[in-house]
Order: sequence, then structure tokens, then C-alpha cells
Amino acid sequence: MTWKRLSILCATGIFVVYGGLVASLFYFFRGGVFHDALLSERTWFAIRLSLTAATAATLLSVLVGVPAAYALSRHEFPGKAAIDTMLELPMIVSPAAIGAMLLIFFNTPAGQWLQGWGLQFVFSPGGVILAQFVITAGVATRLIKAALDEIPRRYEEVARTMGASPAIAFARITLPLCRRGILAAAVLTWAKAVGEFGATITLAGTMAYRTETLPIAIFMQLSTANIEGTVSLILILTTLGFATLFAVRILSGGRRDA
Repeated sequence: MTWKRLSILCATGIFVVYGGLVASLFYFFRGGVFHDALLSERTWFAIRLSLTAATAATLLSVLVGVPAAYALSRHEFPGKAAIDTMLELPMIVSPAAIGAMLLIFFNTPAGQWLQGWGLQFVFSPGGVILAQFVITAGVATRLIKAALDEIPRRYEEVARTMGASPAIAFARITLPLCRRGILAAAVLTWAKAVGEFGATITLAGTMAYRTETLPIAIFMQLSTANIEGTVSLILILTTLGFATLFAVRILSGGRRDA
């Protein structure tokens, strides 16, 4: 077997695994149950909360991730290696453990001081956004850094020799060149935030019409052995994810053709 055939076989194998999982959902698919779930007020609340929280968490992650990634990509400073390593925390520690760490933090004097100022995150909608932000911030920074690493530094250096400040050189030279990488990072961050479960349920709980996101709603349906209802919600979540990725590909393709 040639290397080409082996690589295609591996790619096809991954597709078959994921495709098979999606296809298996339709064994338990019931049109009436899906219709009821789609029209359910509780489902729509979970969808709205998922989309709103994921968008807010993604905006925060990108706003923090762009300057953080720039520092890690362009500068040498004390503690850089430690910071770069700490970005991997959400990847090496389970989301449930991250949620438990957040819950423990808010039981420390520092956490209680923050809550004393009215910043309520435990078992609240704010906790959903915080949990998703903590899970996605490191991922967003890592992806944006990878995009920045591909932009040669000499472009900024030439701009500085012409009188541009570091901030202006970044905004007018580097940022436009890596905008597609940042967009891709934002989309992947958003998709991860929408599907986040472990940290969210640990910190924010499972309160209906308050902290119940779509992944938590799926868990609640599964916990009551409602397989048909679980399948319906999974299909809604999957459709949202694929529709977003498809829309972004169309938009990015349109800009590229322009």
C-alpha cells in the first residue's frame, strides 16, 4: 500500500467513525419528538443561552487572546515559558476539574471578596460565560499565536523604520495579514464554547430557564433515559455547529474571491 492510499484510508476512517456516530442518532429519531423539542420554550431558552454565552465568551477570549498571543509570538520576557505552558491547562485538565477549580476559588477569601462586589458566578448565568471563557481563552490564544507566527516580523520592522509605532504597525500590517487566522480561531473557539459542558455544569448548575445550556439540556434528557429527546437535542446542537462552520466558510471564501 502506498503512502497516498494509506493517508486517504486514515482520513476516510476518521470520517466513517464520526459519520457513523451521527448516523446512529437516526435509529432513535422520531419526527414528533423532534418537532416538540424544537418548539419547546425550554429548548429555545437553552439555545438562546448557549448562543449568547458562547458569543460573549468568544469575544472575551479573542479580545484577551490577540494581545496575549502577540506578546508570546513577538516578545521575550520573564515567565514567557511558564505562561505558554499554562495555556495548555484546559487541554490537560478535564473541563469538570476546571469547573471544580472555579467553584473552589469562589469559596476562598479572594472569591468571596469578588462576590461581595456583586459579581455572582456560582449557579448563575454569569457562571456559564465565565466557565466557557476559562475553557476557551487558552485555546483562542494558542490558535491566534499560530496565525501570528506565520507572519514575518520584518513587515512590522519595515513599518517601524518608516515611523510607525509598534501598535500602528500591528494594527495596519500584521492584523490584516492574519485576519483569516483570527477568524478561524474565533469560529473554533465559539464552537468549543457552545459545546462546553463539564465546567459549566460544575460552576453554574442545571437550573432550567436559568443556567441550562443546550449541552446541559442533553445531559438532563439522557439522565431521565429519554433517548428520543436526547437525540433531538443532539441533532439541534450538531446542526447549529455545522451551519455556523458552513456560513463562515462561505463568508471567508467570498472575501478571498473579492
